Amino acid sequence: MTFPEVLVFIPWLAISPQSGENITMIRRNIQSRIQDALADTPVVLLSGARQTGKTTLVQSLAGNLSAEYFTLDDVATLALARGDPAGFIRNLTGPVIIDEIQKAPELFPAIKLAVDRNRKPGRFLLTGSANVMALPRLSESLAGRMEIVPLFPFSAGEINGVAETTIRRLFADDFNRWKHKASNNLSLVERVVRGGYPQAVEREDATRRSAWFASYISTLLQRDVRDFARVDALHALPNLLKLLAARSAGLFNLSDVGRDARLPHSTLTRYLVVLEALFLVHRLAAWSTNIGKRLVKSAKLHIGDSGLACHLIGADAARFKHDPSLLGKIVESFVVGEFLKQASWSEPQVSLYHFRTTGGVEVDLILEQANGIIAGVEVKASATVTPADFVGLQGLRDQLGKRFRAGVVVYTGDQTIPFGDRLWALPMENLWAR
Repeated sequence: MTFPEVLVFIPWLAISPQSGENITMIRRNIQSRIQDALADTPVVLLSGARQTGKTTLVQSLAGNLSAEYFTLDDVATLALARGDPAGFIRNLTGPVIIDEIQKAPELFPAIKLAVDRNRKPGRFLLTGSANVMALPRLSESLAGRMEIVPLFPFSAGEINGVAETTIRRLFADDFNRWKHKASNNLSLVERVVRGGYPQAVEREDATRRSAWFASYISTLLQRDVRDFARVDALHALPNLLKLLAARSAGLFNLSDVGRDARLPHSTLTRYLVVLEALFLVHRLAAWSTNIGKRLVKSAKLHIGDSGLACHLIGADAARFKHDPSLLGKIVESFVVGEFLKQASWSEPQVSLYHFRTTGGVEVDLILEQANGIIAGVEVKASATVTPADFVGLQGLRDQLGKRFRAGVVVYTGDQTIPFGDRLWALPMENLWAR
């Protein structure tokens, strides 16, 4: 099964740092993973927040798949799917794309039966704007039959027309030959403030971009929360989201958040599950050499998109100029988000964590392969680095020995600099370079 190159068109003009030519198209780097999944798996679920380009992507694939396309945003289609899920699926004869599957979880048992009768690869391509695996009884219904492929907002590399190779280079300890080439279209602050949602990226006017974010949050919380879960006091969710944005890149303390949000523990826990299921926030688990301890250590919380985080806390270039500490927190969330995006399509496959000792020594991001090999990333929103910036990485390297492959401090300077055994200072713009 082969696919044409899928491009997302936007009116906003970017400048290719490689060619200098005007481009108006963005290729999604996840496409090859979708292709691989459809080639050997009966059900593929493209899962991600609303307005990340899922519908555009699957519609572009529909013709090559010879697939029927249905969207459950259509009221009539949704009524049919909910009213007779078994009949709806039974009447589908060929490959099918079902958009916004979270609106009709009743379809999953019917899809399971259909797949059990015929396990031909690529039968169902689904999209979901909520984590359907968080819904009761769904996590097991398609076990072994479905592959979940995450789709995030645009990565910085996708906006530049690049398939990033940062994770591969980290685990190959391959920085000597990685010559820095500055991009020539957006500054770091501009990237952070715009974020990666396609419709926010295309709006150069900050006021219009803010209006889009406001509408996005309102629609998401009012419509999708009602679809996904029964949540009382919806008016509390926007304030909670703003509170969490102000704490982005910080250690997550449920009691502190509950006190500041004036929400009881049980209500706050339920709200957080919903916000995570809608891909608005992400909890980065703590890493430990003792796997059993990872579940009890404090996670770090990150807003899923830096542009959304900036909107929620009212941050722009002027505010960042007068509050460097705030910029540091948002840039850390931005970098974590870039690695999350790259991890969805990159090889080797990795899991992401943060690291912090009881003495307060920390590493912002840990990438771990299934075989236990580790790479570490520290984020610094500054044009200079010092030996003190490497303390956490050095401690981790000395503790792990051969399991530690490489550690980098990403910073806003323009030179790739070795800082000792398997340690490097890396320009942040290299994160979205080839």
